Amino acid sequence: MKIIRWLLGRLILAGNFVFSPKGVKRDPALQDQIDQQTQNLSLYQYEACPFCVKVRRSMKRLSLNVALKDAKTAPHQQDLVNGGGALKVPCLRIEKDGKTTWMYESSDIVSYLEQEYS
Repeated sequence: MKIIRWLLGRLILAGNFVFSPKGVKRDPALQDQIDQQTQNLSLYQYEACPFCVKVRRSMKRLSLNVALKDAKTAPHQQDLVNGGGALKVPCLRIEKDGKTTWMYESSDIVSYLEQEYS
């Protein structure tokens, strides 16, 4: 089973590499403004998770620079469990107006990103 998961993960990553979306071209000043807004976002993810790939593709399509945190490593894993309440990926950490929100579910994350930054 471990070998099958590993192979599927590599296929997902290869497909993502080959069919990677193009980013949005923006005016440099507008892109800088969006980069400042996305400094308060962090995506907790696994590299080969298909749902995480879906979110990363959306971020690339929207040309968003969001910090990626590998939820397999101890400090990020602990942050995810302590802050979000569950070791589940993808999870978008949103810091806005002094509040921290943890958003799970790839479709919800993609909808949020498109609504805020498209």
